[in-house]
Amino acid sequence: MEKTVQAEIITIGDELLIGQVVDTNSAWMAEQLNHADIAVYQITSVHDSAEHIRQVLSDALSRVDIVLLTGGLGPTKDDITKRVLCDFFQTRLVESEVVKRHVEQLYANRPNVLNRLTATQWLVPESAIILENRIGSAPIMVWEQGEKIVASMPGVPKEMQVAMDEQVLPFLQQRLHARGINTHIYHRTLTVKGIPESALAIELEAWESALPEGLHLAYLPKDGTIRLRLSSYGECTSEEVERQFAQLRTLVQAYLM
Repeated sequence: MEKTVQAEIITIGDELLIGQVVDTNSAWMAEQLNHADIAVYQITSVHDSAEHIRQVLSDALSRVDIVLLTGGLGPTKDDITKRVLCDFFQTRLVESEVVKRHVEQLYANRPNVLNRLTATQWLVPESAIILENRIGSAPIMVWEQGEKIVASMPGVPKEMQVAMDEQVLPFLQQRLHARGINTHIYHRTLTVKGIPESALAIELEAWESALPEGLHLAYLPKDGTIRLRLSSYGECTSEEVERQFAQLRTLVQAYLM
């Protein structure tokens, strides 16, 4: 079965919304999901607020197949994501011996880090699938709710990137493969110059209007050039994308860089 699999990214933390920290996680995650042929439908940043997190998670699950959360998994009181997810999935925190051993080994040479707050890191939601965070203390938590998947990862960029690469993306691909779902995203891009964006759109209007359903053209102007990106999110074959891209190239031949 071939279909468009859609994901939403939710980044959590007051620091993101007051400009104290720039959200680089979302852009990196979106790129990796695109490489994995999973389309990102929406990206949202939210406060460290239980009500806010619950609402955006509920909204996301009503729209997409996969929801990825980052942030709010530290041991301090302002990190509430784990507790909110317990409430959302109607489960409780239990001690994980596997996570406990991992955290103790992680900080074996830093005994002052092992304290009563650090110990909360090996309390995990009972109903979650727990994946290893190789370089950090906060476990990666995954839920499967029918055909939906929710994964919660640390917000520290390096930890999130390792979690995505080593655990979350392989997990998603294995689950989708097990369901017989094949996902394919195609992008083809070229760059032109020497013509205003509006004039170019008029020249391409007839061709663009005749594009098959599922093929989309984006105009991306920058510094006197325009990138034209032709995209299909699973609705068209690679052959059809290439055929239309060849037509596009012919139509803009005079402006190609």
